[in-house]
Amino acid sequence: MDGDVRDATTMMAEIGARAKAAANELAFAPAEARRAALLAAADAIDSRVGAIEAANAQDMEFGEAKALSPAMLDRLLLTPERIAAMAEGLRAVAAQPDPVGEVMAEWDRPNGLHIRRVRTPLGVVGVIYESRPNVTADAGGLCLKSGNAAILRGGSESFNSTIAIHACLVDGLRAAGLPEAAVQIAPTRSRAFVGAMLSAPEWIDVIVPRGGKGLVGLVQREARVPVFAHLEGICHVYVDAGADAAKARAVVLNAKTRRTGICGAAECLLIDRAILADLGATLVADLVAAGVEVRGDAELAALPGVVPAAADDFGHEFLDMIIAARVVDGVDGAIAHIRRYGSQHTDCIVTADDAAATRFFTRLDSAILIRNASTQFADGGEFGMGAEIGIATGKMHARGPVGAMQLTSFKYLVDGDGTIRA
Repeated sequence: MDGDVRDATTMMAEIGARAKAAANELAFAPAEARRAALLAAADAIDSRVGAIEAANAQDMEFGEAKALSPAMLDRLLLTPERIAAMAEGLRAVAAQPDPVGEVMAEWDRPNGLHIRRVRTPLGVVGVIYESRPNVTADAGGLCLKSGNAAILRGGSESFNSTIAIHACLVDGLRAAGLPEAAVQIAPTRSRAFVGAMLSAPEWIDVIVPRGGKGLVGLVQREARVPVFAHLEGICHVYVDAGADAAKARAVVLNAKTRRTGICGAAECLLIDRAILADLGATLVADLVAAGVEVRGDAELAALPGVVPAAADDFGHEFLDMIIAARVVDGVDGAIAHIRRYGSQHTDCIVTADDAAATRFFTRLDSAILIRNASTQFADGGEFGMGAEIGIATGKMHARGPVGAMQLTSFKYLVDGDGTIRA
């Protein structure tokens, strides 16, 4: 075992042991203490905007030297508004009902037993992420709210920003009298630490990867720990014959262009053949006018500004000002396309036809299905969760935005009265 791996394994064991001890305390810490820690952390972020910006400026220089794409640099950038949003996200999480100890269901049995199913923390949550330093606040805050300890490994390009934000979370824990080891960060840029996290089921109860296909694929292949993840955000917007033109134009443009580098950005536009000549052509023209490269199938390639699509443009996550586009035969054509090319992340139908919307919602199994609204709402904050630790597209446990409630499991509490089984 080489030195980097050995050092990372040793480091992981030390951090993991502290996290386990902290998780044991957090599981029964008063809800008010966890709430106070979140509010104090938010105040610390507000008071250190300059320091966080300075740390982020170092990271931006590092990212530019690494020739990161414009989309990745946008994810990395922390403006005063984005820093303020981190603090507000922590306050929103603090204001939510506490999930720990919530009685999910209870019932009595004929034998006299009273049974309750109660929410309980998962334990230690490991989060591995690229570029987005705000994940440090979101993940740390959500883990704290749900009574979990967190081990955070941010990307090498966001190292300085992560340290600055983490310091604010530690201030919050300290102010509330909670163990400072409840939220820890990897103190190294070494990739060996990622491998150590993935191979530490004795210390970590679940891993959440936030990043590109390469990172998420690596985690899903190599983790010996359960994973909440999505591999790609291949989000579709289908504009049906029953769509309101003004709503369709607003939704399509926002879904693609608001922020192209997020997983909820639309990557494929599907147009009902019945509206191709009028509304369909207008939608394409809107995108071209906004600076989007539209890669269209044979029926769209004749429209002004459209680039002929290659076969692999469908089912591709561009994370850029590029969108694939195809003409389909009604809602069933859209469903067939999404089933073939989608990633079960977020898919949208724009229509005033209730029957078409019901068919779309019933016959697709994406984690998030949307009608007449932008796919960019695929976000825990927009769902009222305050923040999210990621979007899960798997079928087990958490699905869609993973907020504080999704970071809990449950246990059964059974009361009897000297009850014995015959």
